[in-house]
Amino acid sequence: MSAAYHSHTVVTLAASSTSEHRPLIISLFGIFVAATLGITVWAGRQTKSASDFYAGGRQFTAFQNGLAVSGDYMSAASFLGIAGAIALFGYDGFLYSIGFLVAWLVALLLVAEPLRNSGRYTMGDVLAYRMRQRPVRTAAGVSTIVVSIFYLLAQMAGAGVLVSLLLGITSDAGKILIVALVGVLMIVYVTIGGMKGTTWVQMVKAVLLIAGAILMTFMVLWKFDFNVSDLLGTAAEKSGHGASFLEPGLKYGATGTSKLDFLSLGIALVLGTAGLPHILIRFYTVPTAKAARKSVNWAIGIIGAFYLMTIALGFGAAALIGPDEIKAKNPAGNAAAPQLAEYLGGVGSTGGAVMLAVISAVAFATILAVVAGLTLASSSSFAHDIYANVIRKGKATEKEEMRAARWATVFIGAAAILLGAFARDMNVAGLVALAFAVAASANLPTLLYSLFWKRFTTQGALWSIYGGLASSVILVLFSPVVSGNAKTSMFKGVDFAWFPLENPGLISIPLGFLLGWIGSLLSKEEPDKGKYAELEVKSLTGIGAH
Repeated sequence: MSAAYHSHTVVTLAASSTSEHRPLIISLFGIFVAATLGITVWAGRQTKSASDFYAGGRQFTAFQNGLAVSGDYMSAASFLGIAGAIALFGYDGFLYSIGFLVAWLVALLLVAEPLRNSGRYTMGDVLAYRMRQRPVRTAAGVSTIVVSIFYLLAQMAGAGVLVSLLLGITSDAGKILIVALVGVLMIVYVTIGGMKGTTWVQMVKAVLLIAGAILMTFMVLWKFDFNVSDLLGTAAEKSGHGASFLEPGLKYGATGTSKLDFLSLGIALVLGTAGLPHILIRFYTVPTAKAARKSVNWAIGIIGAFYLMTIALGFGAAALIGPDEIKAKNPAGNAAAPQLAEYLGGVGSTGGAVMLAVISAVAFATILAVVAGLTLASSSSFAHDIYANVIRKGKATEKEEMRAARWATVFIGAAAILLGAFARDMNVAGLVALAFAVAASANLPTLLYSLFWKRFTTQGALWSIYGGLASSVILVLFSPVVSGNAKTSMFKGVDFAWFPLENPGLISIPLGFLLGWIGSLLSKEEPDKGKYAELEVKSLTGIGAH
């Protein structure tokens, strides 16, 4: 009775505190958004050529790009989704942190340097080097746009939760309006700032996010006299699951299906990063391959430190707030980090309101930076691969190409707004895992075969991209992510789920590799060994790289 009463009191206090300090919260929030827009306009004035728009003029240093890559990667899923997943599922929620971090080794060892050497602006450049241009560029463009839209869903869901929490909006119509606002801001960022604006926003946001995470981690540990054992013990006790909260199996382990889901998620997280379009295009913004490799090293260090702090944030939210109150704000746990910030500042006090506003504004800046990167990746791929090289057959001017990229930004933004409205109650870390699965199924096999297998043909590339893409998207559509789960599905009240796993990677990733291999072996086309030799030299040495 007393625990329930205490929880109710805290919720009531929080609500009254937020409404009392709402002008302060909105002002701080507005300052953050205005500052990032200012950076975008400033960078936009320096964006003159296609190289500036797509690759920031290749002028960023390894450290700057490493910071920007971190900013691109530490998305709403990293901050809101992982903190929520750990707060609700303990040990099993931490899998996302491990998977996201280990994935960088694949990107570093296999993709970063060869990609920087071989391509110009997009993944399609690498594939088209030794394949038939038009079909391969079309496939690369389609794949990039689909992966980006999946990833955008997660950011939109996170933004809806954050802003509705700050403004006290509870109606569905209000939340949909917030998703639309984020979409409009995202379109403005990309059309004005291009890659230069996006990179600077990501760098500023990475610094803010790390600073916010350090502050919250310090305050959580301070509450427990820097005794991690006390923190974990209190979190386990308050979770209602006892010791099992700190052991594997709470989310993935009750049944054979959930264990397979765990494996499927792990594979997708580890292999997905090296196929994510908005991460791949970041390797083009540095002057040399050596700088690309160094920037990944910087990113691993920054991201690794951040993910260690998500343990304190997630278990801190479980210990200090409790799962019932976290779920009351958002069933998927996406509001756990902002709730923790308000608690640490003092529920009902100005300090609590300031902490809530600052941490939420940082998270919102995170979302805006990531959606700008994603939209830029997909609009660049449309303009450079599909419009300039397929529709116009290489005859488009730079000006026409950039205009096409800006129009593509508007259409992709509109699609993200529409789908984001349906995804607003889903855990953002789970949504990002789907984007990773699609990227690992369609993009990664094709990239690796293209760079390292001389027998690879155009047919193999098409089978790999379209097969991996179709299998992962179809399995997601008929999984509990879309229907069948009354609490977290995208469409509630209907059930057409026949695929039992929430993560399709276990089936679709091997299928993507297999189809690329079979397609190449069955192809009548003779691979151009001279072109492969050129690509091999170029990718490994950087000779002739743009």
